[in-house]
Amino acid sequence: MFSKKEKDVRESDEPPVPPYEANFDANYEESPELVACPAHTTESKLVTRIDLHVIPFLCIMYLLAFLDRVNIANANVFGLSTELGIVDGNKYNTALVIFFVPYILFEIPSNILLKKFKPRVWLSICMFGFGLVTMCQGFVQNYSGLLATRFLLGLFETGMFPGAFYLIGMWYRRHEAQKRYTFFFSSTTLAGAFGGLLASAIGKMDGMRGYKGWRWIFILEGLLTIVVSFAFYFLLPNFPEEVKWLREDERTFVKARLQLDQGKSARERPIKPADVLRALTDPKIIIGGFMYFGLIVPAYGYAYFSPTIIQSYGYSPIQTQLHSVPPWAAAFGFAMTVAWFSDRLKHRLLFAIFPICVCISGFVILLTVHNHRSVQYAALFLVAMGAYTAMPVIVCWFNMNLGGHHRRAIGTAWQVGFGNIGGIIAVYAFLKKDAPRYVPGYAISLSFVGLSAASCLTYYVLCRWANRSRDRAVRDVGLTEYEKTELGDRSPDYRYLL
Repeated sequence: MFSKKEKDVRESDEPPVPPYEANFDANYEESPELVACPAHTTESKLVTRIDLHVIPFLCIMYLLAFLDRVNIANANVFGLSTELGIVDGNKYNTALVIFFVPYILFEIPSNILLKKFKPRVWLSICMFGFGLVTMCQGFVQNYSGLLATRFLLGLFETGMFPGAFYLIGMWYRRHEAQKRYTFFFSSTTLAGAFGGLLASAIGKMDGMRGYKGWRWIFILEGLLTIVVSFAFYFLLPNFPEEVKWLREDERTFVKARLQLDQGKSARERPIKPADVLRALTDPKIIIGGFMYFGLIVPAYGYAYFSPTIIQSYGYSPIQTQLHSVPPWAAAFGFAMTVAWFSDRLKHRLLFAIFPICVCISGFVILLTVHNHRSVQYAALFLVAMGAYTAMPVIVCWFNMNLGGHHRRAIGTAWQVGFGNIGGIIAVYAFLKKDAPRYVPGYAISLSFVGLSAASCLTYYVLCRWANRSRDRAVRDVGLTEYEKTELGDRSPDYRYLL
């Protein structure tokens, strides 16, 4: 799946005893004998096996989750608001925003439960839940029913995104992670493209069995998710310590190679309230939330309102769905290209800032160019490519700098939970009264992209300062291995990737 060449290590029958060194990448490259790959395989083959068992299933899971979340935009093009009588005022926007209430509040509890139960159990249960709720949306008869189903959808989807990022982070070393994170995150762009194509086809079922086309979008896409959830109970991955498709010596090697890069995981220790408090008082973790928060506004603004914006250019409902596909496809290609270079160069900051600048240029065009359909449509490409490329870089950079299960579980959930407050802002930034130019929505999105850029620079400075402080400090501070494990990325031996 991934073409990156991994360096093989020397084979040995002795169990690995990895040190917890200051510069993990350097130590690994200079002393490969410290980690012994099982004699029957090589490291690159083992990483490929991990790719095939971890990434595809998480991608499909999140593709369906995002599709079930944003297909309301496609349904609205086919008359949802008209049939439910919510054309006037901001009722449609309220139906969008109620999704985020449970989605934001239960991110951290969900990751704690994911660690307590096996990931495949927790994630497949949640997947069945949001598939069932999506299907129920196709049968709602009034505004109250729509609000209830949107709230429950947010509740069941709360663990999908942070849980998957948390799980991916526990399988890969930091310089391997970006293209995996981006490929997973690109499930979002694939869902956008796939959703437009699927909606254009399902919309032709309008009137079948007495149901409007928008109802069939919810019914069929929800049913698909339910069916897949049963299979994914057996197919979704667990943590490296728990999987059955690795031999014992392979699991030992996988854990050892990760310890060289990230320190011990502390998988066996439960997450305590004190862990949550310590994590949320770390300024780097707080800034990580703002990095993501700034991009959620344009990302959700685009996901929820791009079909409506494209329709305002004069296209029919079917043409609108088809024209929504190319920007998502372009975003996927751009994101994977940036991710490859980011891993190759082992650098994150510039590969976050560059796509942010692309996104900014798109919004500037939308704010200044009107009554020119081709230019406006091209600007939507820039917005999608920039936002949906920078987001996985930011999430990977932040999450792979968190050491240990407890720090990563809490930090991941915080970043995604806090960041999704931006979804509420995005929903009310694009109001019907501002159509077709949506100047307030574009201006608000532009300002939040700037906030994300500033937060990225701040996070870089904090990480660089921490690395330099630890380089200057006395290395032997008398901490035991257990104390270093408890500290996670706050250990004096840990170095942040920049």
